[in-house]
Amino acid sequence: QVQLVESGGGLVQAGGSLRLSCVASGRTFTSYSTGWFRQAPGKEREFVATITWSSGNIYYAYYADSVKGRFTISRDNTKNTVYLQMNSLKPEDTAVYYCAAVRGVPVQRGPNGYDYWGQGTQVTVSS
Repeated sequence: QVQLVESGGGLVQAGGSLRLSCVASGRTFTSYSTGWFRQAPGKEREFVATITWSSGNIYYAYYADSVKGRFTISRDNTKNTVYLQMNSLKPEDTAVYYCAAVRGVPVQRGPNGYDYWGQGTQVTVSS
């Protein structure tokens, strides 16, 4: 069992920055892949970024086209924490952001590829 808790959301003006954190507790492993998703009102949950584990403890980062070049995902295994640094925020980034995890390699990029989820943190970007 893994529990995930997000923090760092809030209200920011367009062009500003936020850093989201996700702390994992319970049974955690270096072989877990972790990701960030977001869901805006009336829309389905969408992929934002992931750090995907591979054999040999090699990690690969992937980003949605909509955030590439603006967001950076990272993780600190000693702290059981994954981060999402968000720069140059736009109003269309407004959503509830969720962190997620799965042991090993996710079977798909979307939400169905992950087993464990946090409660979400609200990010609101004003124009």
